[in-house]
Amino acid sequence: MRALVARTLGAPLAIETVPVPAPGAGEILIEVIACGICHSDLHAVDGDWGTPPLMPLIPGHEVAGRVVGVGAGVADVALGELVGVPWMFWSCGTCEWCLAGMETICPSTESTGFSKAGGYAEYMVAPAAFVARLPESVDPVAIAPVLCAGVTTYRGLKRAGLRPGQWLAVLGVGGLGHLAVQYAVAMGLRVVALDVDHEKLALATSLGAEEVVNSADTDPVVAVRDLLGGTHGSIVTAAAPIAFEQAVGVLRPGGTAVYIGLPGHARDTISTSISRLVESEITVRGSNVGTRLDLQEAVDFAVRGQVAATVRVVGLADVNDVFADMCAGRIVGRVVLAHDHGVST
Repeated sequence: MRALVARTLGAPLAIETVPVPAPGAGEILIEVIACGICHSDLHAVDGDWGTPPLMPLIPGHEVAGRVVGVGAGVADVALGELVGVPWMFWSCGTCEWCLAGMETICPSTESTGFSKAGGYAEYMVAPAAFVARLPESVDPVAIAPVLCAGVTTYRGLKRAGLRPGQWLAVLGVGGLGHLAVQYAVAMGLRVVALDVDHEKLALATSLGAEEVVNSADTDPVVAVRDLLGGTHGSIVTAAAPIAFEQAVGVLRPGGTAVYIGLPGHARDTISTSISRLVESEITVRGSNVGTRLDLQEAVDFAVRGQVAATVRVVGLADVNDVFADMCAGRIVGRVVLAHDHGVST
């Protein structure tokens, strides 16, 4: 099979011919139809997070495909079924975090396209117990971004704890942010979107954001406070450290900021006012991808037509150029790698 492989951190990916993997006990073999391209893939192959990934690495963790093989003990996933593979490849299921419904922070968790081979390949294996079940009605290319960008923003919104009718600030209207706007609207929230790109803000408006602020033209904290008196919640899907500081600044007293976006390891700190956090009882929460329940719920929104990624399709040979576009902030919506299985080997 063909796959995009990273053999050296920070170097371009190369198309290679590698063996088709075999599913072990409890695993399924998936013919990959589509795989979303996430900024986390770029962080992984550049070694930005301090902890190095599995090397050589096949990235990709927004995978939609069809089951073409099953390992021993697999009983509830059938050959031919359409499934999705998220970032959370596996968790132990027995630690205190898994038992508390927080399997995303299991100390033993494995990550698709980071510690395990991912979907920048024509085939991959995954544990049957951790894949999303996809109805035949969905377009695999369209659903792929929901398997990471979708579930990640959806869980972040759940962790914000907002009620319908309350205001949410979405900071960054990129691959994650444009889905965050849609999930928020579907959950009954009112949205103000913040970005530095007029085209992305126009997309946010078309997706239901009632207010937009261009952070390159004005101080977004002042603008949001003038418009709304602050928001009840904020969610950061951007990677720029300043956005995390602004997410606290735009909140009204008692508000909650949820951090999702991940800057590189070298830019992983921010500054904020301790006295404001205390005096206004501001909450700052991290949110790490999503559980299996979050995943299925996030997919269900998309299946019902309430959430849809804005998608551009590319092939294996285009992914390095997509990474360059990511670095330059040129991507609107999400880019999806679609495999041509007519030329499989």
